[in-house]
Amino acid sequence: MVSPISTDAVGFAPLAPPTVWQGWDAFVHRAPAPARGATDPAWSQAEREDYHSELAVMRTPAMDSVFTAVRRLLLVNRRQQAGARRGLIISGPATTGKATTMMALGRSFQLADTRQHPGQAERRLVLFISVPPAATPKMLVSEFARFLGMPITDRLNQTQITGAVCDLLCELGTQLVLIGDVHLLDTQRRAGAETSDQLKYLGERIPATFVYSAIDIETSSLLSGVRGAQIAGRFKIFRHHPLAYATEQDRAVWDDLVWAMENLLRLRAHRTGTLVTHAAYLHARTGGRIGSLSHLIREAALIAITEGTERITKQLLNEVELDAAAETQARPARRK
Repeated sequence: MVSPISTDAVGFAPLAPPTVWQGWDAFVHRAPAPARGATDPAWSQAEREDYHSELAVMRTPAMDSVFTAVRRLLLVNRRQQAGARRGLIISGPATTGKATTMMALGRSFQLADTRQHPGQAERRLVLFISVPPAATPKMLVSEFARFLGMPITDRLNQTQITGAVCDLLCELGTQLVLIGDVHLLDTQRRAGAETSDQLKYLGERIPATFVYSAIDIETSSLLSGVRGAQIAGRFKIFRHHPLAYATEQDRAVWDDLVWAMENLLRLRAHRTGTLVTHAAYLHARTGGRIGSLSHLIREAALIAITEGTERITKQLLNEVELDAAAETQARPARRK
């Protein structure tokens, strides 16, 4: 059964990305645009547009599997004092929901900690960053420092920044480190290899569980050679596939996802059940990619509002252009 991760906090404040603490904390705690009845006169068009722009992220069986795997790793790592702890790599094609899953994981973990330790706003149990393009070891650890709000000057070298970051994260008791886009590390190049070594060092210095997300990590250079063998020996790989539609169970999961998203719509003339009727078409259009499905439904809803039709039809869905990968795969479906 697919259900919303929560009815609260699915977005983050403008100009505050989740890769800095203020943006991350806003993502965790911010309430979304409120959902009223579609015909409520107190709900302006702009408010309804905001609401449909940030429809709740749906929790899928893949997310449940990742949550379970990380909870177990946290237990395994809890009393390990020396050496690199065990971690997880979420790997899969683009737009299959890897980053969404990782952020939902961090959010769930932080909210649970907030409930257990109320009134302790200074806690920093979760850190979330992305690997910058053409990263060097100093660039990577500077992303850690930027998340924490640590001042970085040109006079500080990599070793100094690394030491300060590790000391602060130990002091703050950080338990979960989430790093996106690790496929950008090309270990066949010197900078990428040294940055990979930096990641390994940080994993040994910081007593936390590390979770990476990457596009098709199995085919990247990160798992090759001696360095790759070390990573492969410490990290489980969770394959984040697009949702399938081959078996009855597959179809039930996908139909539940479409149904849950449709129930969130607040369109004045939309007939509930329309999207579920077109579930097979939606799967063909998106290739089972959650990111593409979310884009398709949200953009169609916003078109329906701005153009005044107030309903989503198959014709409208067919008019929405998706990402290039989804469109290449979906050409036969769009012609039907």
